[in-house]
Amino acid sequence: MDTPRDCGLLIKQIHDELRKNANNALRHQNLTIAQLDALVELDRAPDRQRSLKELEQILRVAQSTAAGIIARLEQKGFAEGFGDAEDRRVKLVRLTPAGIECVRTALHFRAEAEEKLLSGLTETERTIFYTLLKKVRDSL
Repeated sequence: MDTPRDCGLLIKQIHDELRKNANNALRHQNLTIAQLDALVELDRAPDRQRSLKELEQILRVAQSTAAGIIARLEQKGFAEGFGDAEDRRVKLVRLTPAGIECVRTALHFRAEAEEKLLSGLTETERTIFYTLLKKVRDSL
């Protein structure tokens, strides 16, 4: 029988391993996890575009960080920024065709990583695990 352990330590160990694997998988696409998160959020948006302010709030990062992430995605050709026709103060960002393809490939790798993560669990255990993770997250 396992000795009781600190839940925080186990969560950190799982996070660290997932992060390492994700970074290795994304390296060949020249992406970071933060950049992929931004691409995924753009992909989920209507017309595959959002304001920079929306991305800042969704990603829970500072304005300067969101701007930096988008600037690097623009340099790589995965996103493009433009001004709102109705309010020139608002910067909008949309996925390019290359960005859409990049998201598809990255999400494929993400799905494989999640399957590996959950491979030791039955379908019932997966459902319970996911429910418990959401419950813990929501309690913070």
